[in-house]
Amino acid sequence: MSEMSSNIILVILVTSFATYLSRFLGVVSSEKIDAKSKIFRWFNCIAYSILAALIARIVIFPAGVLEEADLWLRLIVIIISIIIFIISKKNLVYPTVLSAILLTLLNNYL
Repeated sequence: MSEMSSNIILVILVTSFATYLSRFLGVVSSEKIDAKSKIFRWFNCIAYSILAALIARIVIFPAGVLEEADLWLRLIVIIISIIIFIISKKNLVYPTVLSAILLTLLNNYL
């Protein structure tokens, strides 16, 4: 094996070990965590706020192909997706699929 391929294998092994070690420690320590505790709810709020900030950044300051769609089109698709999410009793599949289709159609025909 060449030096490059052995380095790639070493990187894959190290990152796999780090990933699975953290997952294993999470499983081991999860027995002692109360899902209704204040600290757990706090971490949950932090995770959702980070996700909301990332989504807002993608919508307002897009990169790549999404940059071709106008801001008002992206906002219309988001509003329609939220409405579909509420109507479908919080099912994530329908708004996700329909938002991709709707953004494609609106961007191509408007």
